[in-house]
Amino acid sequence: MLVLFIGDDWAEDHHDVEVQDETGRRLGTARLPEGVEGIAKLHALIARHGGEDLEPGQVRVGIETDRGPWVQALIAAGYRVYAVNPRQAARFRERYGTSGAKSDKGDAHALADMVRVDGDQLRPVAGDSEHAQAIKVVARAHQTLIWERTRAFQRLRNTLREYFPGALNAYAGLELTSTDALELLVRAPTPQTAVKLTKPQIIAVLARHRRRNRDHRAAAIQAGLREPQLAIAAFVVGGLLHGLVQHRRHTREQRRVRNTERQYLTTNPAD
Repeated sequence: MLVLFIGDDWAEDHHDVEVQDETGRRLGTARLPEGVEGIAKLHALIARHGGEDLEPGQVRVGIETDRGPWVQALIAAGYRVYAVNPRQAARFRERYGTSGAKSDKGDAHALADMVRVDGDQLRPVAGDSEHAQAIKVVARAHQTLIWERTRAFQRLRNTLREYFPGALNAYAGLELTSTDALELLVRAPTPQTAVKLTKPQIIAVLARHRRRNRDHRAAAIQAGLREPQLAIAAFVVGGLLHGLVQHRRHTREQRRVRNTERQYLTTNPAD
């Protein structure tokens, strides 16, 4: 069973995090802003490295606090959160021959190591506070949405890479997850249909989504879509992409859940 270990070195306005697997291999690092935006990015980071079968209980987080909305949001999402005493963390770093001084990414690495190696000696944070119960439902919905969105995006990229690689290059300037890129993919989901898109049609889509420099962007997209590509049966590509793009668009609509959580977290300061 896959388990991910997260070291979370928090500051007043950001969190430095590191993701490790069971062997201690570093899978990813990030600096995340405090609040809903940072939690969303953490969920996405975990989903990218956890695969399709990862469950929230298989994620172990080490952080040097047991209080506040961030910790309660992690618990409510189903992650196992360990409050690490700063003195414990300093002794752990010294045990492995590293400096006891704080160093952002180094601390995140040490916390992930500590949860992985000494997890049985750490205290899991209880999730039965009034604050935790209040946000449990919305936090779980938020985390599930982020995981589903990230996994759907990965499947879409993999499908395009295999059946329609030209789209990855053509829409690179828009970001594949943007609403205008998705609309263009729905309108022309195969190399055969994409090559027929006219510049005015592309500009019209970009205009609906309030893109700047539309003429230049449309010309670049059209040129990218008209690059020579290997021929693959249109019905195969169209069927695959239609399902993935529709799922991706559906998850984007569900993101209104984030607004509910943002309102709650911003109106309930840390304990």
